[in-house]
Amino acid sequence: MAATQQQPATAASAAMLTGIRAAGDRAILVELSSLDAVLSLQSQLTAHPQPGQVDVIAAAGTVLITADSPHALQALAAHVRSLDLEAPVEAESTLVTIEVVYDGDDLDEAAGLTGLGREGVVAAHTGQLWTAAFAGFAPGFAYLTGENSTLDVPRRRSPRTAVPAGAVALGGPYSAIYPRQSPGGWQLIGRTEAALWDLGRESPALIRPGDTVRFAAVRAQATVTRLQEASGITAGLAPVEEPATAGLAVRKPGLQATIQDLGRPGYASLGVSSSGAMDRGALRRANRLVGNPEGDAGIEILFGGLELEALTDQVLALTGANVPLEVTPSEDTKQRTTAVRHPACDAPFALLAGERLTVGTPTAGLRAYLGVRGGLAGPAALGSRSTDTMSGLGPEALQAGTILPVGTPNPGSVVGNPEISPLPDKDQATVLRVVPGPRQDWFNGETLHNFLSQEWTVSPKSNRIGLRLDGQALSRSREGELASEGTVRGAVQVPPEGKPVLFLSDHPVTGGYPVIAVVVHADLDKAAQLPPGASVRFTAASPAEQHETPKESFHA
Repeated sequence: MAATQQQPATAASAAMLTGIRAAGDRAILVELSSLDAVLSLQSQLTAHPQPGQVDVIAAAGTVLITADSPHALQALAAHVRSLDLEAPVEAESTLVTIEVVYDGDDLDEAAGLTGLGREGVVAAHTGQLWTAAFAGFAPGFAYLTGENSTLDVPRRRSPRTAVPAGAVALGGPYSAIYPRQSPGGWQLIGRTEAALWDLGRESPALIRPGDTVRFAAVRAQATVTRLQEASGITAGLAPVEEPATAGLAVRKPGLQATIQDLGRPGYASLGVSSSGAMDRGALRRANRLVGNPEGDAGIEILFGGLELEALTDQVLALTGANVPLEVTPSEDTKQRTTAVRHPACDAPFALLAGERLTVGTPTAGLRAYLGVRGGLAGPAALGSRSTDTMSGLGPEALQAGTILPVGTPNPGSVVGNPEISPLPDKDQATVLRVVPGPRQDWFNGETLHNFLSQEWTVSPKSNRIGLRLDGQALSRSREGELASEGTVRGAVQVPPEGKPVLFLSDHPVTGGYPVIAVVVHADLDKAAQLPPGASVRFTAASPAEQHETPKESFHA
């Protein structure tokens, strides 16, 4: 980031900013010398958002900042350099009291590691105030810092595959509460019934960055109270939905069909990824074809198999993967149409009440997108109807019998002309352009060459969280582990086994493996159409290519 910047207010503030690393073409990773500097930067950017700023993700020693364009990112980098990182934190603070039953599976282990004994651990945990420094890992998960280091214990050597929701835990200098069942390696010392994440609240996260937490030991069922200050959070009603009609019924859901729009950016500080359609260009095309705004919700269909029945007359369009379509008339519709029809992809078509649409197996690509004139309606979570398979936000995957409400088309909207939907060629490797990752210095030149020179194979273990790639394992040039820090869609992480993982729509907000490269924004939709067994090759993007808008093409 070579923009001209103002100088920080003091030399001490300048020393707190130890580096700014590119994290793709729309994000930077700011390295800071202390948690206080992290919280100061996060606070200032949250209180005074800059043009183009999307997400600010704080971690122990870094802040990841994402933007909506490369130009906005350059301005953000310059702004960060100008800030006084000694400035006090401006975050609102609410006191949250959590009642805990201290009977965790690792309480004895923590007692031995600290030398405090069981009662001493409980006394130390309840006898100090904790501050929510930052969020991550999962919606509602907050990293809490204490007033002293008496409970600083290492994580378990072997993580559990499932930690129950409500588990109260210690990990390094932090304490936290698991908001839902998930894998985890922290030391479990107790449990609570507190609802850490509830979309029925105006603020879904019970504990937000900047809040103060007090733990209280109880013998019976644990409960929670939240003491509100003048700036506290009050309960709110869910927004009223616009009028909609029951438009479609799911008869067969196929392998996986989910409702998706363009996602919910801006909530990463609460542990919520943007999610949304994997192939966003395909969803936009489907909406254009039926006369919708590009961000309306449609159906993402994995590997075909979806069967829908129209409850009222509908106008549809299917884009993305190349799939055969079949419309079968019912007895009630034979007066209007008598023959089985095979509509074309990438063009609008009618589905009359009573007719059934069957989406076949793709002949090219992997995911298809069904746009419905008026857009799919129903409740929204944090401003989006997208299904997030990792966090559990949004509607569940479609099941047989699901009724899909359809909204009212905008007055004056018209259907679009057919559009070509380019797809990867199964006979050659799909090329994804990358920029250096923020932790490329964890790998030597030979490893970087191997990463770019070989063809990788998409593993069957891939999903909406990310593409797992098989090939010659990559080795690190550094020992030890990386502290968790913010991640972006398109980041290529390298776990200890050396097999890269390309993060996609439902990726975790933070990660602890070094990122060797980041796929440029313009190429991200390509990965959504890569089936298991497909070949992928990475190539370095030129400076001009890093500033491209997304193009609907698949091969360099």
